[in-house]
Amino acid sequence: MQLADLLRETLDEVHQDVWENERTPTPVREFGVRLHTAGLSIRETVAILDLLGVDRSHGAVWNWVHTLSEAQSDPPTAEPSRVAVDEKQIEVDGEKKWLYAAVDVDSKLLLEVDVFSRRGTDPAAAFLHRLTQKHDVADTEFLVDAGGYLTALSRHDLSGRLDYRLRNHIEKWFQTVTMRIDRFHTFWRGSQSSAKQWLRRFRHHYNHERPNQALDGKTPAEVIQN
Repeated sequence: MQLADLLRETLDEVHQDVWENERTPTPVREFGVRLHTAGLSIRETVAILDLLGVDRSHGAVWNWVHTLSEAQSDPPTAEPSRVAVDEKQIEVDGEKKWLYAAVDVDSKLLLEVDVFSRRGTDPAAAFLHRLTQKHDVADTEFLVDAGGYLTALSRHDLSGRLDYRLRNHIEKWFQTVTMRIDRFHTFWRGSQSSAKQWLRRFRHHYNHERPNQALDGKTPAEVIQN
């Protein structure tokens, strides 16, 4: 997407309730956040804003990102027929953590994302519990790649099976988010809480703003809501 198009879209999506106490115009802050989420580092975002005549510090832009991430709505409520669930090791401020994600195989909607200090049946069960609180997954078939997930699914009376073929999209999503994190720092420089905040913002970007080639250029949210 061209920068002019991104800025034009941003002008149409104003969040005055979020930014009412900020001195920088709302569309400019929104534009900066979207640049960062789309793949630019904070430093690169600051440089582009400087070209627009907006002189703000790295810390200010970082605060914009986290302020907006807290205000973003959750994904649209979904009733997926098939959901791929997986986890991937990441590094947060020098410590190994585990990034869990769940994707609707059909709509490509990113249903949930979270970071845990360890992997295993208990974190998987906790992650699945959050899914049951937000989405109707009573009749959903979960596609997993390890037996531990089957145990976690049984704790919530959910059904699933081992599958290594239809889970391709969640692997692509992990590649996408890893590229974003590597693009910023090679690993996440900040607390586990700040990583979760950024991931919530990225979830919103992925579901609502990023056209998906597999969906003929639509976003997952558009597919769910139509």
